[in-house]
Amino acid sequence: MRKIKSSLTVIVLVVIASCTKKDIVNTTAPKVTTGLYSLNQGNFGANNTTLTYYDFGTSVATTDYYHNVNGFGLGDTGSDFIIYGGKVYVVMNVSGNVAVADALTAKYIDTISFISSGVNKGPENIVGYGSNVFVSSTDGTVSVIDTTSLSITKSITVGSNPAQMAISGTKLFVSNTGGFSAQFDSTVSVIDLGTLTQTGKITVGTNPGSIAADNSGNIYVACTGDYASVAPSLVKVNTATNAVVLSADTAVGIVRFYNNNLFITGGYLGAATVRVLSTTDFSLVKSNFISDGTTVINPYGLDIDNATGDVYLGDAKDYTASGTVFCFDKTGAKKFSFSTTPTASPAKVVLIQH
Repeated sequence: MRKIKSSLTVIVLVVIASCTKKDIVNTTAPKVTTGLYSLNQGNFGANNTTLTYYDFGTSVATTDYYHNVNGFGLGDTGSDFIIYGGKVYVVMNVSGNVAVADALTAKYIDTISFISSGVNKGPENIVGYGSNVFVSSTDGTVSVIDTTSLSITKSITVGSNPAQMAISGTKLFVSNTGGFSAQFDSTVSVIDLGTLTQTGKITVGTNPGSIAADNSGNIYVACTGDYASVAPSLVKVNTATNAVVLSADTAVGIVRFYNNNLFITGGYLGAATVRVLSTTDFSLVKSNFISDGTTVINPYGLDIDNATGDVYLGDAKDYTASGTVFCFDKTGAKKFSFSTTPTASPAKVVLIQH
């Protein structure tokens, strides 16, 4: 009997293991992209930053969507935003806060103040990692915000007037511009995302700004120069060694990574095009990504859907009372566009998924 019982036990275990491997169905529904938000900066000091909602199903754009939903606007000069953990975080530089809303409805949740004792820290850029979002501010800090309590839990001192940030592995890289200081900075701060401390700085070039990470352990930094004697440059850094491995003299406004290439807008000396460069040696892949003759006057925002290769380009036009967001497929042909008028300067697009 003991032998038979042992055999039956083995049979039962085999059946259970077989069911576990083959018969259990994953019921998690895939995420569906339903639309996008466009952050439109508006005019400095005019309190007219807006959030446009574009519905993929109806092809309808609703300007000032945030105000329509909540009955009040975002405030002055939105510099960046992300969707993270079911919430949309909008960084308001001049108003000195981060507005938090529901990602699907844009319904207001909370406001995180960056004003202390009457002094505005000057929040600029935002990224998410783990249970936190990180906000760089022109006062020389990166604030850590807990996504549950929506409170600032730590302030990390970095370089002079930090702006853009990018995550590679377990490190956060912060470009220190020095743009509001007596002298431009030339470094990128490295923050360990485990200890939430700055572990070092990398010298990259004068006035580093836009920054992007690839999927092979490198970051790319657009250095603007000093607008006079120091020329602009594009720099590649290996994040394992924190060493500059490639540099080229070229004016870059925004840099984005997709499919082993860099998509870049022209800098202050550049043309109104989107160039495509090789990540290997910065050689020119395409002098103009736009392939169908669509005219863009002032490229101001540049974002890429990693799932489809669609490229979203914000055209600031005259920077005063109009703007257009274009969507191009991965071949550079226009798929659709929408106006952000009467708000100017569409700076960033974020896709909405649920």
